[in-house]
Amino acid sequence: MSKVNLIESPYPLQNIKGLGPKRMALLHELNIHTVEDLVLYLPTRYDDNTIVDLNMAEDQSTVTVVGQVYSVPTVAFFGRNKSKLTVHLMVDNIAVKCVFFNQPYLKKKIELHGTVTVKGKWNRAKQEINGNRMFFDAQAQDTEEVKLEPVYRIKEGIKQKQMRDIIHQTLNDVTIHEWLTDELRNKYKLETLDYTIKTMHQPKDRTELLRARRTYAFTELFMFELRMQWLNRIEKTSDEAIEVNYDIKKVKAFIDTLPFELTDAQKTSVNEIFRDLKAPIRMHRLLQGDVGSGKTVVAAICMYALKTAGYQSALMVPTEILAEQHANSLTELFGDYMNVALLTGSVKGKKRRALLEQLENGTIDCLIGTHALIQDDVIFDNVGLVITDEQHRFGVNQRQMLREKGAMTNVLFMTATPIPRTLAISVFGEMDVSSIKQLPKGRKPIITNWAKHEQYEQVLAQMTSELQKGRQAYVICPLIESSEHLEDVQNVVALYESLQAHYGNGRVGLLHGKMPVDEKDEVMTRFSEHELDILVSTTVVEVGVNVPNATFMMIYDADRFGLSTLHQLRGRVGRSEHQSYCVLIASPKTETGIERMTIMTQTTDGFELSERDLEMRGPGDFFGVKQSGLPDFMVANIVEDYRMLEVARDEAAELIQSGVFFTDAYEHLRTFIDENLLHMSFD
Repeated sequence: MSKVNLIESPYPLQNIKGLGPKRMALLHELNIHTVEDLVLYLPTRYDDNTIVDLNMAEDQSTVTVVGQVYSVPTVAFFGRNKSKLTVHLMVDNIAVKCVFFNQPYLKKKIELHGTVTVKGKWNRAKQEINGNRMFFDAQAQDTEEVKLEPVYRIKEGIKQKQMRDIIHQTLNDVTIHEWLTDELRNKYKLETLDYTIKTMHQPKDRTELLRARRTYAFTELFMFELRMQWLNRIEKTSDEAIEVNYDIKKVKAFIDTLPFELTDAQKTSVNEIFRDLKAPIRMHRLLQGDVGSGKTVVAAICMYALKTAGYQSALMVPTEILAEQHANSLTELFGDYMNVALLTGSVKGKKRRALLEQLENGTIDCLIGTHALIQDDVIFDNVGLVITDEQHRFGVNQRQMLREKGAMTNVLFMTATPIPRTLAISVFGEMDVSSIKQLPKGRKPIITNWAKHEQYEQVLAQMTSELQKGRQAYVICPLIESSEHLEDVQNVVALYESLQAHYGNGRVGLLHGKMPVDEKDEVMTRFSEHELDILVSTTVVEVGVNVPNATFMMIYDADRFGLSTLHQLRGRVGRSEHQSYCVLIASPKTETGIERMTIMTQTTDGFELSERDLEMRGPGDFFGVKQSGLPDFMVANIVEDYRMLEVARDEAAELIQSGVFFTDAYEHLRTFIDENLLHMSFD
């Protein structure tokens, strides 16, 4: 079957009038290689050319006005190739001075007592417009007709007008196929795709543009959700699965040995995972929980259940520090119940060969490690469960490679970064989700305060007070070394030296990402064993580090971090029955920075913070598009269009689950998704 396209053109891109080799090369730089690419290259914004009433215009706003020239324009030259054109207009009985820089040629076109249209920034106090465009006669009439002018992202060598002309002439000749059924469009009052795309390029007014935007956004979300739901169906119908016949008596006996009682949320998550393990399809579940909520214990119980059924487990984590910590804590937790091994890039030579031999002959029950686990020579005897911790930090391909270590492996993803529901149904839409929102008994909420830089000495005194009680402290900085571009931002090396001088007892440690692995391990071990009182660090301690005796955290230049990172850092304290404190030192210069500091002092709920962080930063920045699997929508925004996303998901699910999507009526759309979207990786 020939490739199915959304847009069909009677000619290739290079045959479009006005496109020579140079402009073709520039279009290629914009990732425009076909007529379809060109037609789907939507404006990034629209310039509003609507004529405004200056009496109602806001100061410093961009305005478009029509006025009569009442004095001869003047041009003053200064510097090299610099000029200033001044023209006085009468605009609705208001005398307005208009200034244009470096456009002296306009003077010849301006007629005394003639009418011109000017666009620029309005200065109410000076009654002056700093102009950027001037229209004459027919141009002015065109401007009145084209009130919303599309603005495209372009390269130097192509002008906006040229880009508009190229796209507009092409729109007249192409055929735009319709993906949405008449029933769906009528149900949600959506436009045709032909009307929608042409309107996005040539809107007559804002009402028309909003209708087109709504249709395009829904179409993007609907197509994405169809892809997700189809993948989910493939996941559940094409895979053979191992039915894990775990020994529930042994599992309960192991749970009884734990030195604490499971929370209700942990019990619920364990039961959900166990149901998946018994099902005739592969498990594909996300386990999310706030910092300190006990996800690792849930994972450990599941690993032991696999062992009782004769299977091995693998746990992949993003850093060696976290891998070692998991290995130590799980070895202690399991005791004689499980044989736990650690594999990282630091394990080499005979030790590595011996470990791999034990793994292949089944001696090792649980292998913990970094991306070293996905190397070709890592061969399991009978792996039945693959767990990825902080899974958004790994690429899609890395996660898949680990999963393929077993023929019918169950998969559990864990994250201590609570996923906003908005992202959970889009990024992780093909997964089942378990959430642990309940903290273990006896934990006291962390007290969070915000201090300005000039209050540093007071914060230092509070930290000293905690140290005198026999506790430990973290001090976090955004930079490793000083930067000429960020002179006002504290760096970890300078602060480490300052604190060493202040305390003078050699019990201050330094940790950052550029240190050799063995040095980092030594520092973390010394801090864990309380040979160090203070650990000065970058965000390398953000995830997983567990030192219950640490009760104080100072985060320097806290406004440099996002809410989720701040919350993860804060989660390094508050891990015992002792009261813990987190002090944010920041003097933010932006409203966003002030808002972040305020929110952090108001709540310790990671799920609430993740929603607020998503709202403030947007979906692309929350995890990073490549790491998360988020599509880069052209129009839709999963935060602003969340309700629409839910509708699109429900409609897509109904089509897939009912089987209607697999009938002849949907063959064209099915083929398009299969060829263009289904196997796409956002990695």
